[in-house]
Amino acid sequence: MGGISIWQLLIIALIVVLLFGTKKLRSLGGDLGGAVKGFKNAMSSEEEKKALEENATDKPAADTAKVTETAKVAETAEKKAESKGKEQA
Repeated sequence: MGGISIWQLLIIALIVVLLFGTKKLRSLGGDLGGAVKGFKNAMSSEEEKKALEENATDKPAADTAKVTETAKVAETAEKKAESKGKEQA
Protein backbone atom coordinates (compact mmCIF):
# COMPACT_ATOMS: atom_id res chain seq x y z
CA MET A 1 0.00 0.00 0.00
CA GLY A 2 2.22 2.78 1.27
CA GLY A 3 5.58 1.17 0.50
CA ILE A 4 7.94 2.21 -2.25
CA SER A 5 8.38 -0.44 -4.92
CA ILE A 6 11.61 -1.27 -6.72
CA TRP A 7 10.32 0.43 -9.89
CA GLN A 8 9.74 3.69 -8.06
CA LEU A 9 13.28 3.55 -6.64
CA LEU A 10 14.72 2.91 -10.10
CA ILE A 11 12.84 5.88 -11.55
CA ILE A 12 14.10 8.13 -8.74
CA ALA A 13 17.67 6.89 -9.29
CA LEU A 14 17.40 7.55 -13.03
CA ILE A 15 16.16 11.10 -12.41
CA VAL A 16 19.01 11.76 -9.96
CA VAL A 17 21.58 10.49 -12.49
CA LEU A 18 20.07 12.66 -15.22
CA LEU A 19 20.04 15.75 -13.00
CA PHE A 20 23.52 15.49 -11.49
CA GLY A 21 25.45 13.36 -13.96
CA THR A 22 27.68 10.42 -13.21
CA LYS A 23 30.85 12.45 -12.62
CA LYS A 24 29.27 14.55 -9.92
CA LEU A 25 27.75 11.47 -8.27
CA ARG A 26 31.12 9.68 -8.34
CA SER A 27 32.89 12.61 -6.76
CA LEU A 28 30.14 12.91 -4.17
CA GLY A 29 30.47 9.21 -3.37
CA GLY A 30 34.25 9.52 -3.14
CA ASP A 31 33.98 12.51 -0.83
CA LEU A 32 31.49 10.71 1.36
CA GLY A 33 33.70 7.61 1.49
CA GLY A 34 36.74 9.72 2.39
CA ALA A 35 34.82 11.42 5.17
CA VAL A 36 33.71 8.08 6.62
CA LYS A 37 37.26 6.72 6.40
CA GLY A 38 38.65 9.82 8.13
CA PHE A 39 36.05 9.53 10.86
CA LYS A 40 36.91 5.87 11.46
CA ASN A 41 40.63 6.67 11.61
CA ALA A 42 40.01 9.47 14.07
CA MET A 43 37.90 7.22 16.27
CA SER A 44 40.46 4.41 16.25
CA SER A 45 43.33 6.77 17.04
CA GLU A 46 41.28 8.24 19.89
CA GLU A 47 40.66 4.75 21.29
CA GLU A 48 44.36 3.91 21.02
CA LYS A 49 45.23 7.14 22.80
CA LYS A 50 42.82 6.33 25.63
CA ALA A 51 44.24 2.81 25.90
CA LEU A 52 47.77 4.18 26.15
CA GLU A 53 46.69 6.66 28.82
CA GLU A 54 45.01 3.87 30.80
CA ASN A 55 48.14 1.75 30.57
CA ALA A 56 50.24 4.69 31.68
CA THR A 57 48.03 5.30 34.71
CA ASP A 58 47.88 1.59 35.57
CA LYS A 59 51.62 1.13 35.36
CA PRO A 60 52.55 3.47 38.25
CA ALA A 61 49.97 1.73 40.42
CA ALA A 62 51.63 -1.59 39.68
CA ASP A 63 55.05 -0.07 40.43
CA THR A 64 53.71 1.29 43.73
CA ALA A 65 52.45 -2.17 44.64
CA LYS A 66 55.89 -3.63 43.90
CA VAL A 67 57.58 -0.97 46.03
CA THR A 68 55.16 -1.62 48.88
CA GLU A 69 55.73 -5.35 48.64
CA THR A 70 59.50 -4.86 48.58
CA ALA A 71 59.28 -2.61 51.63
CA LYS A 72 57.29 -5.24 53.50
CA VAL A 73 59.84 -7.92 52.65
CA ALA A 74 62.68 -5.66 53.77
CA GLU A 75 60.84 -4.84 57.00
CA THR A 76 60.28 -8.53 57.71
CA ALA A 77 63.96 -9.26 57.06
CA GLU A 78 64.97 -6.48 59.44
CA LYS A 79 62.69 -7.84 62.17
CA LYS A 80 64.16 -11.31 61.72
CA ALA A 81 67.68 -9.90 61.91
CA GLU A 82 66.80 -7.98 65.08
CA SER A 83 65.27 -11.03 66.69
CA LYS A 84 68.36 -13.10 65.82
CA GLY A 85 70.57 -10.38 67.25
CA LYS A 86 68.57 -10.38 70.50
CA GLU A 87 68.71 -14.18 70.72
CA GLN A 88 72.47 -14.24 70.21
CA ALA A 89 73.09 -11.52 72.79
